[in-house]
Amino acid sequence: MEALERIRHDRLVPFDVPGHKRGKGNLELVRFLGEQCLSVDVNSMKMLDNLCHPVGVIKEAEELAAEAFGAAHAFFMVGGTTSAVQAMILASVKSGDEIILPRNVHQSVINALVLCGAAPVYINPQTDPRLGIALGMSMKDVKRTVNEHPNAKAIFVNNPTYYGICSDLKQITQIAHEKGMLVLVDEAHGTHFYFGKGMPISAMAAGADMAAVSMHKSGGSLTQSSLLLCGEKVNVHYTRQIINLTQTTSGSYLLLSSLDITRRNLALNGEEIFEKIKRFANYAREEINAIGDYYAYSAELINGDSIFGFDTTKLSVNTLRLGLAGIEVYDLLRDEYGIQIEFGDLGNILAYISVGDKNKNIERLISALYEIRRLYKKDDKDMLESNYVSPVVVTSPSTAFYAEKISLPLRECTGKVCAEFVMCYPPGIPVLAPGERITDEIISYIQYANEKGCVITGPESMDASKLNVLKGEQYG
Repeated sequence: MEALERIRHDRLVPFDVPGHKRGKGNLELVRFLGEQCLSVDVNSMKMLDNLCHPVGVIKEAEELAAEAFGAAHAFFMVGGTTSAVQAMILASVKSGDEIILPRNVHQSVINALVLCGAAPVYINPQTDPRLGIALGMSMKDVKRTVNEHPNAKAIFVNNPTYYGICSDLKQITQIAHEKGMLVLVDEAHGTHFYFGKGMPISAMAAGADMAAVSMHKSGGSLTQSSLLLCGEKVNVHYTRQIINLTQTTSGSYLLLSSLDITRRNLALNGEEIFEKIKRFANYAREEINAIGDYYAYSAELINGDSIFGFDTTKLSVNTLRLGLAGIEVYDLLRDEYGIQIEFGDLGNILAYISVGDKNKNIERLISALYEIRRLYKKDDKDMLESNYVSPVVVTSPSTAFYAEKISLPLRECTGKVCAEFVMCYPPGIPVLAPGERITDEIISYIQYANEKGCVITGPESMDASKLNVLKGEQYG
């Protein structure tokens, strides 16, 4: 940030990119984004360092970030946490290697397996019948899978899930390291674990090898800016090479400076910030549960195993007893009450509470949910209860994605093997991934999600009326 401030006040004549030349060449863009912003949208130069090979101010900023997060090294990522997730997988496994992971991972994880050719060994998570959501990994399942696949190179863990649920990360890490496996952690929704008091354990504190952290979510930096954290035993030079395979060579200094500024803010004020957020979330939960029919769940779910911990900053609310899918409540909040929440799935909503919220916003959300129950409550007998369908894996994501395929109407796909992704976004957890068998249950799920208004992403067919399936008798 300080280096960019100096550049702003220099009288350098720019004969480099970007072509807007500090905004002077695109006045409409200046009017929309502001002169302050355009004046620091600059290219790599000696005094600003280079993200692909940092030796100056970016290197120093990354070192400060590593110290703040308790990591041996931190990489600034400008391709979102997707790029951080993919980098840690590509740095850890290669074609033919096995990686153990829960099936309720973000699509970026399986995308990385498509790219590198590694084979997933899925641990199908347990589900909560009341909430219809996938939980964390049971230690019994982890131990069994590790013993059955001793040659696996890594274990991948969500910390937390989108809904706030945490597995026993410290014990998983111990088991993995005893078997010589790396531990990779998706902390897209766990930035605050490093700074808040009384939070579930963070990846670096648990001894994990690598973690992808969305600074732009609960941290508050600009969208698309993230961190990749590494432990002591990670070869950071090789990891940098892997990052440079896919990350842009034109890193945005707007994103980089937002990471630097946010790191400083969290290091200085993080504990106070996240205490405030916890208070907001706890108050909102109490008020929403008092309305009736909604269930704003929290740490009372903890069972010491598949729900080892819960992130109490998360305002996750089940809507099934209301007779409304989460996506229907999501749409009502936006269209009728002017409230944009994070997501709605088939049975839950998530309202993301952050440092930017105020008491009046929380009260407005609570009042809107009260009104929705009063005006729109329906019979709940026809509600689909589960958001998670356990897949049947036939072949690896990479093999299926690149194989010869044909397109069939959705209703004709029963028994076929999917060759593309199908997911409701957000949260972006695949309903189907390449290489998985398509069942009647999955087809019914996709049709129901479409009817309820979920945004189905992934297939070539934009409305998911057709799916690409593997061609050949061996695939059904």
